[in-house]
Amino acid sequence: MSGTILKVENATMQFGGVVAVDNLNLEVNEGEIVALIGPNGAGKTTAFNVITGVYQPTNGAVWFEEKKIIENHPQGKMKSLYKGQHAGEYTSVLAPTPDQVTKLGMARTFQNIRLWKSQTVFDNVLIAKHCRTHTNFLAAAFRLNHKEEARQREHVEQLLGEVGLSDVKNELATSLPYGKQRRLEIARALATEPKLLLLDEPAAGMNPQETDELTAFIGEIRTKFNLTVFLIEHHMDLVMDISDRIYVLDFGKLIADGTPDEIQNNKRVIDAYLGVAEDA
Repeated sequence: MSGTILKVENATMQFGGVVAVDNLNLEVNEGEIVALIGPNGAGKTTAFNVITGVYQPTNGAVWFEEKKIIENHPQGKMKSLYKGQHAGEYTSVLAPTPDQVTKLGMARTFQNIRLWKSQTVFDNVLIAKHCRTHTNFLAAAFRLNHKEEARQREHVEQLLGEVGLSDVKNELATSLPYGKQRRLEIARALATEPKLLLLDEPAAGMNPQETDELTAFIGEIRTKFNLTVFLIEHHMDLVMDISDRIYVLDFGKLIADGTPDEIQNNKRVIDAYLGVAEDA
C-alpha cells in the first residue's frame, strides 16, 4: 500500500450546542476504497463537508498528500499562537474554499444529485473542466483560448466514452434514468482530474440492478483513473463488497474501524445499527 493521501486529525464541527463531528481521526491510503458508515445523523456528511472546505472546522486539521490544507483551533488557544488576538476568539489558520480544494486534487459528489438540469450531458462534464483551465478572462473573451477549449472538448469526449455515456452525450442531464444521472455526476467529478474521489451515498435511491452496476463501476474507475475513493454509503452490500477498510461514526464519534469482516462482527457497530436488547 502506498502512502497516506488523506488524514483527518482531531476534527470537530460544532453548530451552537450541537457537536456534529467530535474529535474525528482517520486516514485514507493511496489506491484504497475506504467507506465511512453510520446511522442517519451520525455526522458523515458533515465530516465530508469539513474535508472538502464546505465547513470550517471548530477544531482540528485536514492533511492532503502530507500537506496541511485545513486547520482551526478551539477558543482560547489562539492567544498563545497569534499576538493581538483577544482571549476567547478562534481564528482559521487555513481555510481553503471548495474550489481550491478541488484544484488540489480532491473531488466529490453529493447525496442529492446536483446536475445542471438545462444542460446536456456533454456540457455538464465540460463545465467541470474549468478548474483545469490555464487561460484568463481576457483570453477567453477574445477567443484566444480556442486551442485549450478544443483540448478540453476532446478530453470530455474521451471521458464520456470511458464511463459509458457517449451515446447520451447530447441529451439533457435530467432526461437520463436515475442510475445514469448518478454516473454522470461521478463523471463530472472525474473531469476535475482528482486523485481522491469522495462519494456521498452514491447508491441512494437505486434499485438492486443499478446498485450492482454502480459497485462494478466504482471498482473500474478506481483502476482506470488511478484513484483513491472515500465514500459514505448506507447500502451495506455495496460497502462490504468494495471497501478495503471501513470507519464507523455514531453521534459524531468514531466507534470502530477495520476491514469489512472486522466491522461486520464488531458488537458496537451492531448495537449502533440494530439497537441494544432490552435486557442488555
